[in-house]
Amino acid sequence: MRLLIAGGGTGGHLFPGIAVAEEFLARDANNEVLFVGTEAGIEARVLPRRGYRLEYIAAAGMRGKSRLSQARSMAMLLYGYAQSRKILKGFRPDVVLGVGGYASGPVVMAARGMQIRRFIHEQNAIPGFTNKVLARFAEGVFISLEESRTFFPQGNTMLTGNPVRHEILADVQKGEDEDRSGNDFRLLVFGGSAGAHSINQSMIAALPSLGAFRDRLSVTHQTGEKDLAEVREAYQRGGFKAEVIPFIDNMAAAYRTADLVLCRAGATTIAEVTACGKTCIFIPYPHAVDDHQRRNAEALLKKGAGFMLLEQELSGERLARMIVELMEDPERLEMTGRCAKRLARLDAAQVIVDEMLKELQPTKG
Repeated sequence: MRLLIAGGGTGGHLFPGIAVAEEFLARDANNEVLFVGTEAGIEARVLPRRGYRLEYIAAAGMRGKSRLSQARSMAMLLYGYAQSRKILKGFRPDVVLGVGGYASGPVVMAARGMQIRRFIHEQNAIPGFTNKVLARFAEGVFISLEESRTFFPQGNTMLTGNPVRHEILADVQKGEDEDRSGNDFRLLVFGGSAGAHSINQSMIAALPSLGAFRDRLSVTHQTGEKDLAEVREAYQRGGFKAEVIPFIDNMAAAYRTADLVLCRAGATTIAEVTACGKTCIFIPYPHAVDDHQRRNAEALLKKGAGFMLLEQELSGERLARMIVELMEDPERLEMTGRCAKRLARLDAAQVIVDEMLKELQPTKG
């Protein structure tokens, strides 16, 4: 069978698609997967390295743009639609999965016009514009969080969770980290693949207030390239044990060794930290569309599965105080991690593949 996965742009859209691709390929050695994205998206960098086939189309967003820019985007989408039809004719997929992002729109609509089975997956509590439109034309809608159900047709919407990549799940199944030694409290800090300037600056501001705990604290901090030197120098100046790097290649190992995680509240991050049962301090990206990162974090907070600091309220002193409170309260730390683990849906990719394959089976009678 052939599966075409459309979308990307960001890791939040792409990585769940990769998790579904892994599961689909594991079902049958003869199965094939093709990704369709844009040259500007993260997929252009990630997928070729992982050995996946990738085709590009023209696509752009229309929301919040001037009329002239909207006209240009519409022309690009129409061109992307024509490109999508050509790709679909060449690959001849049995099913199409849209994972959000600009590229998913033209592909899913082209699949509809060609009567190819199509599904979409929504990662966030507040759906993106593309998925809200495409839901009306899909056989099924897979959602990651119950909070998004009201935005979609009730008859064909299913709560599956957000698929997590195999390397993360394999680490989860190992259990406790065999490589841990010593009694350091391990703090993992990251703000997405490019880092987050505000999180980097807040950690720098928090270090003086954490000075009394430097002997107990060990930090792994992904900064992105831009702030790397400044953040590294701040930890060195304060005498902290810290691994400061632009990008973490092995997130599975980073999660496994962490006692506490400081991060954004993107859907993929939430899926991964809940799968690993980690306690997090979420700092939602304040400029996310419809403030969906805050809503993602709030969905966990309601279940006692994390903590949140809003960026507009963020200060070094406040961040340090929250870190210290959790360092000094291991029972609360452990309980929050257990609550997070209960929200994980480790079988999300399996359920999505099962449902798509079920739709492809001929009806009896």
